Amino acid sequence: MSVAPETLIHPALRVAVIGAGYWGPNLARNFAMSTDWELVAICDMDLDRADALARKTGQPAVVGSLDELLEFHDVDAVAIATPARTHHAIAMAAIAAGKHVVVEKPLADNSVHGAQMVAAAAEAGTILMADHTYCYTPAVLKIRELLAAGELGDILYIDSTRINLGLVQPDVDVFWDLAPHDLSILDFVIPGGLNPRSVTALGSDPLNAGKSCVGYLSMELEHGVLAHINVNWLSPTKIRQMVIGGSRKTLVWDDLNPQQRLTIFDRGVDLDRQEMIRADVENRKGATISYRLGDTWSPALSEFEPLGLMVAEFAASIRGCRPAPTDGPSALRVLKVLEDASRSLAAGSTAQPTQNPTSVMENAR
Repeated sequence: MSVAPETLIHPALRVAVIGAGYWGPNLARNFAMSTDWELVAICDMDLDRADALARKTGQPAVVGSLDELLEFHDVDAVAIATPARTHHAIAMAAIAAGKHVVVEKPLADNSVHGAQMVAAAAEAGTILMADHTYCYTPAVLKIRELLAAGELGDILYIDSTRINLGLVQPDVDVFWDLAPHDLSILDFVIPGGLNPRSVTALGSDPLNAGKSCVGYLSMELEHGVLAHINVNWLSPTKIRQMVIGGSRKTLVWDDLNPQQRLTIFDRGVDLDRQEMIRADVENRKGATISYRLGDTWSPALSEFEPLGLMVAEFAASIRGCRPAPTDGPSALRVLKVLEDASRSLAAGSTAQPTQNPTSVMENAR
């Protein structure tokens, strides 16, 4: 009896998680729970730490080195959850061995390494994906849908705040620690991705930590759109909020409000009305009524674990031989903005992007 293609069950893909520290356990748990995946191994130089994680995720094999993993364990893919400075070497070895790769943010420690990873995966025909987790949240998926449908009209400005009392990271500043979340979200939801014309960063180090602990990142996007990101390790108040102002409506995302994460405001300046009022020199008081005051509503959002969707999309990209939603080139665009921010900080001025990600990838080949 023939079986319809849609009813065929795919065999589980085999994956190893590299890194059992901060983020590795989250990846391991979601791979272990997914019907798309079989968690084959945990790889970490700290074998005790790897063994403790393995006991919580179905007792996969425990290995202490990448060489051992690639030589003795049959895997289709690896998930890299190690410091950014190690991503390039691990990913390049895995891609050379024919493995698909998902990497936690940021893609690499610099755009040259990131471009080499993207080029190597393209040449090998393997999937390279960034674990930009926020892009798989219900709220961000809805934002992307609303922008693609033109619900807000033309984007006029973007303002994002990501502040809290956080750990001062030993190897990166506040921009490289927190801003990748906001940058990856913008790259994901803006039609055409994130390609700023200029990047300006201002940072402050009130703790004398040797790196920026408070930062403001401004980007000029196409059509004069200004995007602004505020990141801060020192705020006693935790805020995770993004405002996207459009010519028709404005969207506010409050990630810390589970009852109403997204709110759409049909409010704004009525430009046509404003012009009519300005033309009437006798009616100066009329300027107070040149605003649009419409309805406010909140779209319904599904509830699911973003990392669960991320690992499912990773499997779907491998099986469908198609780019992942947060693929290598998108992660490289985010990496380029971070580098431009660092250049702006060092120079004390606006950084003009030196090369677009496509040029960087071509030079990496």
